[in-house]
Amino acid sequence: MKHTLKSKLVILCGLVLLLSGCTQVEITGRKQFNLVPDSLINPMSFQSYSEFLTQNKASDDFSKTQMVKRVGSRIQKAVEQYCVENCIEDRLEGYEWEFNLIEDEQLNAWAMPGGKMAVYTGILEVTQTEAGLAVVIGHEIAHAFAKHGAERMTHGLLVDLGGMALSKALASRPAQTQNLFLQSYGIGTQVGVLLPFSRTHENEADHLGLIFMAMAGYDPQEAVAFWQRMATAKEGAAPPEFLSTHPADSTRIRNIQKLIPEAMQYYKR
Repeated sequence: MKHTLKSKLVILCGLVLLLSGCTQVEITGRKQFNLVPDSLINPMSFQSYSEFLTQNKASDDFSKTQMVKRVGSRIQKAVEQYCVENCIEDRLEGYEWEFNLIEDEQLNAWAMPGGKMAVYTGILEVTQTEAGLAVVIGHEIAHAFAKHGAERMTHGLLVDLGGMALSKALASRPAQTQNLFLQSYGIGTQVGVLLPFSRTHENEADHLGLIFMAMAGYDPQEAVAFWQRMATAKEGAAPPEFLSTHPADSTRIRNIQKLIPEAMQYYKR
């Protein structure tokens, strides 16, 4: 009898935990499971971002640096406007927006929780225009807005740390938790259970990113041209789709083309 009661309590606690962590991603409506609070993840993000800036060289090109900050600011305002219009201003609580251009030849850019973003000089060869850059910044900010990293970290806490709460994990296993944080935000590669999960995030970030760039006044149709240029730039170097956390460029372009009519409604506004 005692065992039965204990089992029921465990199941009940599990259900409460599950329900408390279930949220819905704006625009796409996808259900997500997230147990990582912004109050804990944002300070980790800010510290990691600060360390990154001290270890990597910022671009000396004033014009390109200002372009990154200008486009970033417009995307930021679009996200803030979306939140005001939909009465979800709390989604951005604790954000400290920052956009930096890093001197690096990689075709890369990323955003962390709390609005911290880095764009590498190498990708500017592919973006070519401000609208092309808006595709990249909109996409990366969408990852942060939709809390994709926190969702991945929740999965990691459940699988790697036995469901330990983040606050407890930080206290008892700081090194392992920090490594999990870095992996959750794309610093590291995993082949296995996280791959389809991550592709879902990529497609969702494309969707939200198109909306945000359109609201910022950039033509979302530029996304197709950008990804065509990216496909050419990566020709011969891209891994097979099943080994990549990103969709193949041809798949991504088809998906984006289907989303453009919706994004154009925001652009025409």
